[in-house]
Amino acid sequence: MDRKMGPEVCSTTSIASRGPELVSRESHSENTVFNINGIPVGGTEVILMAGPCAVENELQVTETARFVRAAGAAILRGGAFKPRTSPYSFQGLGEDGLKMLAIARSMTGLSVVSEVMDTRQVETVATYADILQIGSRNMQNFPLLKEAARSSKPILLKRGMMATIDEFLYAAEYILAHGNPKVILCERGIRTFEPSTRFTLDLNAVPLLKQLTHLPVIVDPSHGTGVRSLVHAMALASIAAGADGLLMEVHHRPEEALCDGSQSLYPSDFSTLVEDLRKVASAIGRSIFKLP
Repeated sequence: MDRKMGPEVCSTTSIASRGPELVSRESHSENTVFNINGIPVGGTEVILMAGPCAVENELQVTETARFVRAAGAAILRGGAFKPRTSPYSFQGLGEDGLKMLAIARSMTGLSVVSEVMDTRQVETVATYADILQIGSRNMQNFPLLKEAARSSKPILLKRGMMATIDEFLYAAEYILAHGNPKVILCERGIRTFEPSTRFTLDLNAVPLLKQLTHLPVIVDPSHGTGVRSLVHAMALASIAAGADGLLMEVHHRPEEALCDGSQSLYPSDFSTLVEDLRKVASAIGRSIFKLP
């Protein structure tokens, strides 16, 4: 018996072997570039997304938003619904947190990206956020991918911590197949045997994805390392590898953070990082996008 069979082989082999077509370079040779409130995602300019892991209170999110806006971020990240390993950990403020993000947006002009965890949350999050984030744990939550696609909002899709590149691209294919071409792929680290960091940031994925797909590719060095002191180097390396943007955690007081304080940058650290990012971007013929 021939046992050289792939994981999807069955009686409908021709269907199972069909690759993700809509996301592939073969179907769309040029880079996809789309506009989010005047921010060109996927073009020659690198987009910086920064803010707290979780929205904790209005002061925290507005202060952090002011800092990252002044330093050079174009998009404010902040979680209102938080997927946590422990049911006893802080789960987010829900719609109240989204309202605080909207306040911060009105004060700073930053666009907002926030995570949606459930099909029942899509409409609510889409009411307040400019970009819907699908987190690592939900990369293969196919009903959620379909529902988020129907919102017509841009989707920031994070790679699952155990997902292969093929699985990542198939997840993106679900969104495009349901009529939404505005997808941002985010490498955020994968789980390996190495315990020294929270995850292993797979920077191989950046140039590989750029070869395989026309979609914008960004990197999250905060979750990818879980260690504040490593974020700077990995952020620079991400841009050198060809990433179209970065998603980073910044908190005005990381030592008081209710979520992921150990990997969150201080505002001063973020300002220093942005200056170094400008140098790396310039060296490879790109620039950091700056809001007017």
